[in-house]
Amino acid sequence: MFEWYYLSGILILCGINLMVVLGLSLLTGFTGLFSFGHAGFMAIGAYTSGALATMLDVPFIPAVVCGGLAAMLVSFLIGALTLNLKGDYFCIATLGFGEAMRLILNNVQFLGGARGMTGIPMKSDLTVVAIFVVIAVVFMWFLIKSRHGRNMIAIREEELASQAIGINIFKYKMMSLAISALYAGLGGALWAFYLGYINPAIFPLLKSTELTIMVIIGGLGSITGSIVGTFFLTFLPEIFRSFVEWRMVVYGAAVIAVMVLRPQGLLGGIEFSPTGIIRWVKNLPENMAAKKARKLQSKAQAGQGGE
Repeated sequence: MFEWYYLSGILILCGINLMVVLGLSLLTGFTGLFSFGHAGFMAIGAYTSGALATMLDVPFIPAVVCGGLAAMLVSFLIGALTLNLKGDYFCIATLGFGEAMRLILNNVQFLGGARGMTGIPMKSDLTVVAIFVVIAVVFMWFLIKSRHGRNMIAIREEELASQAIGINIFKYKMMSLAISALYAGLGGALWAFYLGYINPAIFPLLKSTELTIMVIIGGLGSITGSIVGTFFLTFLPEIFRSFVEWRMVVYGAAVIAVMVLRPQGLLGGIEFSPTGIIRWVKNLPENMAAKKARKLQSKAQAGQGGE
């Protein structure tokens, strides 16, 4: 259906989106803090890594890592100002941060201003992005299964009860936001090295909204769901690209259908693990034999009932 060059480009975009969605899933799905400003963290990572590569000749990998760390450092300032806000106010504050970051970059001539930044080496190939994604998924998996991850989930479920049993609410919210921003910064840096050119217009509010939708559609509180939601919503517009006028209509209809038919998301509450998959494969023959035996038994009972 697709040429490999085109398909590999979509897979690279899937991996870059997944980097950001994994971090957003930690913040939103596991800690319960909705954010609409992650495009701002992506912009910080992209511009930091791009500036290091073009102005200081910093190598690719160190520049990407520095982009992620820069976004994390900014998140500490944002968290100190906003994490005490409750409910929708935090969401609105992050929305304002994302838009403010875009407008600031639009007026900073040192970084290209509205013209954008050019000359960034195009080094984000499929192999590099895949390696970053695998490391990100493994780290996220162990984090969620650790004591820290369980504390974040407890905060999501009942903040007052978590505080009553001694969990430092502010500390774990800050940790979640910082790691989420790190992932977004890494994703933005990889995107900059994939495009070779960035400008503030590619980090709008719509990008933050799209990333949040990927988390919700995939399923809150599920790493596997984040992966599925990212691939589903990244590939869907490309499949319908030939229907230019109707492509986004189909995209929106698919999102609405999932929300109506399965409000918890495609894999809400479901998590696949390597050990679970191995166990399922090993038990597959026994499960099939048991299913066949139950089917024969039901037929026999039906025959006896007919007599």
